[in-house]
Amino acid sequence: MTQGIRVSLVYNDPVASRYSDMGEGKAIAGVLYEVKHVAKALVELGHTVTKVPLLPPLEVAKERIRQLQTDLVFNLFEGFDGSPETEAVIAGFMEEVGLTHTGCPGQVLALALDKPRARAAMQAAGIITPRFQVLSPATLTEFDQPFPVIVKPAGEHASHGISGDSVVNDLKALERQVKKVSELFGGKAMVEEFLEGREFNATVLGNSHLAVLPVSEIVYTLPPGMPKVLTFAGKWEPRNPYYKGTNAVCPADITPALHEEIAQVCLAAFKCLGCRAYARVDMRLNAAGQVVVLEVNPNPDISPELGAARQAGVAGMSYTEFIGKIVTYAIEGD
Repeated sequence: MTQGIRVSLVYNDPVASRYSDMGEGKAIAGVLYEVKHVAKALVELGHTVTKVPLLPPLEVAKERIRQLQTDLVFNLFEGFDGSPETEAVIAGFMEEVGLTHTGCPGQVLALALDKPRARAAMQAAGIITPRFQVLSPATLTEFDQPFPVIVKPAGEHASHGISGDSVVNDLKALERQVKKVSELFGGKAMVEEFLEGREFNATVLGNSHLAVLPVSEIVYTLPPGMPKVLTFAGKWEPRNPYYKGTNAVCPADITPALHEEIAQVCLAAFKCLGCRAYARVDMRLNAAGQVVVLEVNPNPDISPELGAARQAGVAGMSYTEFIGKIVTYAIEGD
């Protein structure tokens, strides 16, 4: 394992943004918790750590990246608040100036953020995904799917823009949600079939040699009438019924056959998008019991006891060992 190197821990410094105006600023502020624990783990691994918070404008941030004197960038940059596309721009710039960084390449981050484009790539590779359309208020007459459907931003992460109202069952509600999402998130909304089967996610680790960490299931215990969907509030608002009724169970209680199917689907999706080092794949079962990929999340949140880190723990890794693997994938490959 790589030891004793200079690591620049790059992340987005939380500032007020349109997310804050929508009441969704907590996801951005959460990066500081992640930074704190990743830095601690890196020090425990014997590395010298320098925290590098980035603020807009983009050109100023690029210049700060250009001036880094480091052996490795540990990339926790998630995009400037309200501008998620800058996540890929910054990673791509690191590559342009020759900096080694953790996680996925910039082009992968850009592809995954563009949900319709990522979805089309997976469909072309034979990976089952939900049926979807990209609509705006001006193109609602093109809607041609059976209800229920879920309306979500076409280019966001951290469940921004997802609430119980996102699942709609009639044209009036569809019109309302498409209008809302289009106004708040860039002009278009992704409208996809809403799958009501069991929901899973799993993290893939590695470069050429890949491993799928233990599978998590999202178990919903919600009041009647509340759609079973992973909302922004379910992740970030402890007093909300969605937060209280949304629980991740790892390892998931599944048959060996379903585990194998999930693992193979995760590997296929990871490879299809060109991911490296680590990425999380979110899935649901359709009415036929098939594993359907909702999306791939390169460079997911690696805060302790959440998501990928929880799965690593179930696999027998300490948090520090997990962070060490991410460093090794960046510096040494497999």
